[in-house]
Amino acid sequence: MENHKEHDKQAKERIVSDIKEYDCHLALIESDGYLPAFVYSIGLFETFQHPEVIVFGLKTDVMGNIINHIRDEIRAGKTFNSGTKYSGFLEGFEIQFLDVNKDSYPDYFGYAGWYYKNNFDFPALQLVWPDKESRWPWEHDFNSNWKFKQPLLDRNMNFKFHEETNLGVFTTHHALEGKPILYVYHNEDGDWQFHTEYEPNIEDSKIVCLKDILDKDPTLNEIYHLGYGQTAYRSEIGTEWSIEEMELDPEIEEEVKNSNKKPSLWSKLKSRWSTKNG
Repeated sequence: MENHKEHDKQAKERIVSDIKEYDCHLALIESDGYLPAFVYSIGLFETFQHPEVIVFGLKTDVMGNIINHIRDEIRAGKTFNSGTKYSGFLEGFEIQFLDVNKDSYPDYFGYAGWYYKNNFDFPALQLVWPDKESRWPWEHDFNSNWKFKQPLLDRNMNFKFHEETNLGVFTTHHALEGKPILYVYHNEDGDWQFHTEYEPNIEDSKIVCLKDILDKDPTLNEIYHLGYGQTAYRSEIGTEWSIEEMELDPEIEEEVKNSNKKPSLWSKLKSRWSTKNG
């Protein structure tokens, strides 16, 4: 906890210092293996009355250089707008911008919200880049391997997960019948589980589309960022989620270690599933 507080203190001091010296600060967030890396500016709006800029999915140094280039152009009097294509920022390709939906601000602009007096009352643009065939992420023939490298922050506020809407996820009939989902697991192999109790009964299991689960409980979008091997839980709908690393059953962990194989879906959460009737 103390290390986190010290890191937070140093980060805030760096933000203030960079804005004074360079007109903006760049917040760099590396990929955690599930969510893509991204970089966003803090200070463009205060210094130039220009929207802040965020970009996803490239190397952080490349994204940082692009935003610095944008800052230099803004210094020279240029204004960037959504829906317009620009060249000269990504060699061989154009870029364009989207207006970021305010509902996405808390998800990605944390320190910017702090800097602007603990609110998100500032405009922001998302810089979007195409695939190697110059197709854009919203076009149906965009490179499918890159689909989740750039979450589009101007749309789909009711589905924030970096997954296909029809992805099959594991739950129980209790959740489908309206009982609150309080425990969520994102397995290391990518599978998702949504449960209403700590020890669900395997005999109650169901497989449904991820979108169906989110339609029943939109608050699950709050944990779209849950990484591989993590679990999230809450006391009731509307309360804050707690996030922890998942732990394997000791017997299963030893079995996996000896066999050099990934645990199966059910064995991963053996301690979470009760085989008792009722």
